[in-house]
Amino acid sequence: MRAVVFEQYGEPAEVRELTDPRPADHGVVVRVEATGLCRSDWHGWQGHDPDITLPHVPGHELAGVVEAVGPRVTGWRPGDRVTVPFVCACGNCPACAAGDQQVCERQTQPGFTHWGSFAQYVALDHADVNLVAIPDDLSSATAASLGCRFATAFRAVVQQGRVAAGEWVAVHGCGGVGLSAVMIAAASGARVVAVDVSPQALDLARKFGAAHCVDARSVPDTTAGAIHELTGGGAHLSLDALGSPLTCVASVNSLRRRGRHVQVGLLPSADGTTPVPMARAIGWELELLGSHGMAAHTYPPMLELVRSGVLRPDLLVTSTITLDETPAALAAMGTAAGSGVTVIEPWS
Repeated sequence: MRAVVFEQYGEPAEVRELTDPRPADHGVVVRVEATGLCRSDWHGWQGHDPDITLPHVPGHELAGVVEAVGPRVTGWRPGDRVTVPFVCACGNCPACAAGDQQVCERQTQPGFTHWGSFAQYVALDHADVNLVAIPDDLSSATAASLGCRFATAFRAVVQQGRVAAGEWVAVHGCGGVGLSAVMIAAASGARVVAVDVSPQALDLARKFGAAHCVDARSVPDTTAGAIHELTGGGAHLSLDALGSPLTCVASVNSLRRRGRHVQVGLLPSADGTTPVPMARAIGWELELLGSHGMAAHTYPPMLELVRSGVLRPDLLVTSTITLDETPAALAAMGTAAGSGVTVIEPWS
């Protein structure tokens, strides 16, 4: 198969011919029809994820067709169209037994713990726990965006953030996750303030339902103050969808009293920690929450909203590229402002 592979962190990746994967007894091999290019892939390429061993094939949000099935798989067969959460659960640990597969104690993640979907084929573990059927009327490009960014945003806004109609929601960072969060919060009846440094990203945020947009370039030190002014006291719910010390602090400080902060973006740093304004969290009784993907069994309500047209993840796909274009696009994620979702079609 053809796949994108890198041998050193931060060094240029390249497209090579590699051996096709085989399914584990409990797993499947999927013919990848579409796979998203996500900032998490860039973090992995930079060496920010300890699970990665070199050489490595990145890619973790995907959709495709089951090609081969392990002997212990009962619910899937070759030819089924599927997607998968980026967290593949074991199905047997205490977290999985509680229905919390997104924090499985023995989780695997394509593109991190093993080779991923920037390839023509990818192996996926524990298929009966993790695969999600793609509705016939949903394109592979749209379905690919569900496994990480859209599903992550849905859980962050709806399940972890407990968004309610009429609330103010601030979204810091309007890449794929942030724009998904804007769309989901607006569809839930919330009033959304979108924050980014990219005019193109803010234009998309307005298109997807943001009531106000804040250009962080013009108010870099007062983003939280601008949100307090726009919302009459601060957001009820705020998300850091980018993942940086500045956006994390701005998100927490943009909340009103007893507000809820959800950290979605990864926070790499030299010593593995990020300063958080805990004095504000204590004095204002703020909730600080993490959100890590979404379990496969919780997809149906989201998929129904997609099928009914209430949610339009297809509108988030702003570009489609080939495998040969992927190494350069991966490297560019460190400097280029993101707007929307880029999808790779490995067979193009």
